[in-house]
Amino acid sequence: MESLQMSRVFTLIEPGPVVLVTTNDGQKDNVMTITWTMVLDFTAEFAITTGPWNYSYIALQESKECVISIPTVDLIDTVVGVGTCSGADTDKFTKFKLTRLKAKYVRPPIIKECLANIECKVVDILTQYNIVVLQGVAAYFDSTREEKKTLHAVGDGTFIVDGRRIDRKKMMQAKLPSGI
Repeated sequence: MESLQMSRVFTLIEPGPVVLVTTNDGQKDNVMTITWTMVLDFTAEFAITTGPWNYSYIALQESKECVISIPTVDLIDTVVGVGTCSGADTDKFTKFKLTRLKAKYVRPPIIKECLANIECKVVDILTQYNIVVLQGVAAYFDSTREEKKTLHAVGDGTFIVDGRRIDRKKMMQAKLPSGI
């Protein structure tokens, strides 16, 4: 094995999928790309990492709500574009032709072009680590979408696309919650 610089170790375990997170600051909607996400147990609780460097962070802190939208591989240029400009001076919904749909329980919009959307409430912000803990309150999946492969960021400007599924549900049944 070869040595790897410690500054690049995160590229080995960078999680996924890449998501778009919509917010509303009371005046306007915004959307940001988040490449670090985490599921907390077998529940509708999630964590994302973001901080004051992102324009949407203040809206997350103040409104305590957002929507996690899960894009597919066909939206990679939109995902990267959203992540490389600021909502402070750009209407990203217009620039990237994203369709806002009204959410049921939160003010930020759902993104029609995404495979899935999860309306969330912020339950905690761990400022020391820039981690935002979210509780899902409603979720939607577009089963009519032809493309269903999601993106996973490596962290160095490259992405991995989901591949084929391998089913081991029977083998893992004793460890899974009932109904899964």
